[in-house]
Amino acid sequence: MRRAEVTRKTSETEIALSVDLDGAGASEISTGVGFLDHMLELLSRHAMIDLKVEAKGDVHVDFHHVTEDVGIALGQAVRKALGDMKGLTRYADCLMPMDETLTRVAIDVSGRPFLVWRTAFPAPKIGQFDSELVREFFQGFSTHAAVTLHVETLYGANAHHIAESCFKGLARCLKAALAVDPRAGDRLPSTKGRIGD
Repeated sequence: MRRAEVTRKTSETEIALSVDLDGAGASEISTGVGFLDHMLELLSRHAMIDLKVEAKGDVHVDFHHVTEDVGIALGQAVRKALGDMKGLTRYADCLMPMDETLTRVAIDVSGRPFLVWRTAFPAPKIGQFDSELVREFFQGFSTHAAVTLHVETLYGANAHHIAESCFKGLARCLKAALAVDPRAGDRLPSTKGRIGD
């Protein structure tokens, strides 16, 4: 059962999060940040990961801490749910169109955290949400899921579409990379015989 629960409490945020990597894309999301809720719902749906998030934080200051810490908690939960990673597909990539926007995402569930971020936003805000927080979420997720993640928006003009293409691209990559390959049996997807170093 590839499921995990994570709780995270700091002086800035309090988060309870659970994932089921073999779910049906069902979600229950409440972060106090509407745009982040929307991105997490579509991430869950397109990754086919069941996701529950209950987050409270200092949104009276801004949305930074909640967004970053939800990314961290999601990364921790995915890492925990993967267990020994035997039979894992491990790699995936996709091109994600969103109207005028096209984003390329590639992932390696390597145990080695690294983010390459080549995405720029034409506007500083998406509604009330700071555009730069999209990267903060991806940084928190990639570090704590211990994945190598490359995100590059090839072109786009609308900040909302750019953000959505990044999240949907991550979702599709997670769906593929986290799948269990029945041909692999109980082998690790590495010639080293171990993942993470």
